[in-house]
Amino acid sequence: MNHSGTPPLRIEKSEFEQRVSACRAMLAEQGLDAVIVNAGASLHYFAGIPWTPTERLVALVIPASGRPRMVCPHFEIGSLRDCIMIDVDLLTWEEDVPPCNVALDAFLAGAKVGLDPEFSFRFVSGFKDARPDLRFGSAESVIDPMRARKSSSEISLIQHAMSLTLRVHEAVFHALKPGLTASAICRMIDEQHVAFGAPQGSYFCAVQFGAATAFPHGLAGDQILERDSLVLIDTGCRIAGYHSDITRTYAFGSIPDLQAEIWAIEKEAQLAAFSAAEPGAPCHAVDDAARAVLEAHGLGPDYALPGLPHRTGHGVGLAIHEAPYLVRGNKTPLRAGHCGSIEPMIVFPNAFGIRLEDHFYMTEQGPEWFTRPAHDVRHPFG
Repeated sequence: MNHSGTPPLRIEKSEFEQRVSACRAMLAEQGLDAVIVNAGASLHYFAGIPWTPTERLVALVIPASGRPRMVCPHFEIGSLRDCIMIDVDLLTWEEDVPPCNVALDAFLAGAKVGLDPEFSFRFVSGFKDARPDLRFGSAESVIDPMRARKSSSEISLIQHAMSLTLRVHEAVFHALKPGLTASAICRMIDEQHVAFGAPQGSYFCAVQFGAATAFPHGLAGDQILERDSLVLIDTGCRIAGYHSDITRTYAFGSIPDLQAEIWAIEKEAQLAAFSAAEPGAPCHAVDDAARAVLEAHGLGPDYALPGLPHRTGHGVGLAIHEAPYLVRGNKTPLRAGHCGSIEPMIVFPNAFGIRLEDHFYMTEQGPEWFTRPAHDVRHPFG
């Protein structure tokens, strides 16, 4: 399948309808009468609504049979109708009405309802208080497997976002010069994302130099780039809600031999992890393969430093971190449509860190990279 072409501007209505139908089938399998989906990535997935969760309940009720029901504040009807991609019955509530009661009004006593695991405690307790006669549980076993296996249109959108961000990385690499601040480089990255076709710019950006690269998510303060430094840049954007997320670490000038040697081990671990991502292999096999390379070079073991302080990878889609997670103990088998990062960062505490992050998607034949891995520590883009 070729995912390099221009993607659709959004997921088509028919695909959203298919997702709701597939959800109903899973409800029947698991003995649930309905799921309630919170505002956020899962609401976007099922209904096309890019709504940020707040203290006001905005949720989608998908029953095992019958039309889905959209629960929202009455004053938000116009905004929701403007972006919703499925046919629903609207259930609205005014500001002085407990919204959880409205969401549950149609359920018969004893119904088993799965709640989106992203609901806050305030809503979970609100649902239980509103209808103690219902049986509540987590909808994680319904929502996560569905979102984890991407369709061809989802993979095309992720591919477009990843390719765009890789172009940004390369452009910034060639624009670096001594004296630039990390914040100035972040602004440059944001501007380049817009210039290359991501209207909202960077979704996130981390720029770290020297010893700050030893901290996976950086340090406070605005560093200044100096010649002969290690540079770590982690950034991404969103295309129609789907994320890119790419990290490059490289030399700006000369660096110590140890840093170059660890860079080579990092790349070896990344490629070993990719090779382990075979169809049907458990997710933990990818993490195991990366750690085996590090241990062979005297790093680790486990999460000990110098070594790899976190999981090898995470899924990606409408959330930048989502299932499946490539971590020890995760026995979920890799299947076509799964997408994830491979980023077995190597950290030398308070000295330096090397992270190379690229993402892959699974086909029936095996894994495929969204972006080509880094070339070498001094010429990361070949």
